[in-house]
Amino acid sequence: MVFLPDESRSLPPPPLLNKGSAWLGFAGWMSALIDNAYNQRPIFRAGVHRQVLFATLGWFVGYQLVKRAEYKHAKVDRELFEYIRHHPVDFHAAAG
Repeated sequence: MVFLPDESRSLPPPPLLNKGSAWLGFAGWMSALIDNAYNQRPIFRAGVHRQVLFATLGWFVGYQLVKRAEYKHAKVDRELFEYIRHHPVDFHAAAG
């Protein structure tokens, strides 16, 4: 999968309830409500199945984006620590 390489499987998965999932799930639900309002349908009662679908889709996309962000941060950390390990002279401990 191009979105997340195979080496990302070694990382622990993010929690299901995280900031990205909650915000994008809420945004998906709000987009269904705005669509109802735009098409002059009852805002909360019409298209409940669409509201659930959009909220679930937003939640899934948010979860995948958080997984990708955690992978990118772990990759940068790994490269930084590898650089520090190969160049110990540049990163000596401060005397104090």
